[in-house]
Amino acid sequence: MALIGGSLQSAVGRTHHIAARMDNRWSIVCGAFSRSPHVCSETADALSLPASAAFTDYHEMLHRFAGRLAAVCVLVPTPQHAEIICDVLQAGIPVISEKSLACSPAEVERIIAVRDAAQGKLAVTFNYSGYPAIRELRQMIAEGRLGSLIHVAAEMPQEGFIRWAGRPFQLPQPQPWRLTDGRLPTVSLDLGVHLHHLIGFVTGQHPVSVTACQYSKGHFSEVTDSVHAMARYTDSLSVDLWYGKCFLGCANGLRIRVFGTEGSAEWLQMQPEVLQLSDRCGRIQLLTRSSTDAEVCGQPRYSRFKPGHPDGFLEAFANYYADLADWVQPDAEQYGTAASGGIASAEMALEGLQMMEAITESARCGRWVDVGQHAYAV
Repeated sequence: MALIGGSLQSAVGRTHHIAARMDNRWSIVCGAFSRSPHVCSETADALSLPASAAFTDYHEMLHRFAGRLAAVCVLVPTPQHAEIICDVLQAGIPVISEKSLACSPAEVERIIAVRDAAQGKLAVTFNYSGYPAIRELRQMIAEGRLGSLIHVAAEMPQEGFIRWAGRPFQLPQPQPWRLTDGRLPTVSLDLGVHLHHLIGFVTGQHPVSVTACQYSKGHFSEVTDSVHAMARYTDSLSVDLWYGKCFLGCANGLRIRVFGTEGSAEWLQMQPEVLQLSDRCGRIQLLTRSSTDAEVCGQPRYSRFKPGHPDGFLEAFANYYADLADWVQPDAEQYGTAASGGIASAEMALEGLQMMEAITESARCGRWVDVGQHAYAV
């Protein structure tokens, strides 16, 4: 694998370095980690790579390592994704892209056209679907154990745009590109797409229309930092979404609750090994990796050490990378759902951005907006 972006100064670089290599399914052999020669060299040293494997120009890297790469992972800021991803696809190399795949549905449509013309492969990393408890929930819903789904409530409150940073009290310093809203608010590209993916991953349903409101409540008035939405999904499923970066006390309060006619389930990212289940008799059950009736999260692949020694965010990301290692194989269909249904496609990313665009338009015009059929002025 090669990386474009993902230096030691990157917000998500070290996470990918660790997760990709945790189960020995991937080796990072080169990278265009940064335009800075010093940062690029420093990152290569940290990854035990020779100087000849570090590049400041990704075009040179693609040329030098032509025919030797199983995939290229794109970890640059989202506004830079589209051009780089298209270049890698046209070079005939599978692409693994950090979310959000792009900044708008139009950019994703362009990427899909290039992928199809090149007969290439493209996946997007949505690491929260790597949590074993989330995969357990997905299986339960697919088997009908919660009955017919009635409602989903998904939220992702964070505090990064409103809390103080250190002492003496100072304003936080987000990456500059996060402080500019384009066609879509950056908070939707950052958090909203996670909720869209997670809801679709566990339920198998798709958004139809939304109504929403958006605010700016934190330190940075130039960008949206709070979004609330109601959505109609396929199969008459109703959904509530709430996300933002101005909610004190929430470092990452990702939570999803699913309500059905036979039971409900709740999962909280800060307690990732516990899936709380309720039934029609009023019973509440906590399902974990050690539960004898766990069908998915108790599998050996999710037990790097025995239950009672919790896994977390990095392990969930590693689970996703293990699936990507299957997905990238020429005969990926032989690996089952781990290599197909569990991997986020460009089409899924397109739907997510269409939903974020509909949310933005609804907040502007104050009405319900159909996903993918809105009249958003260019």
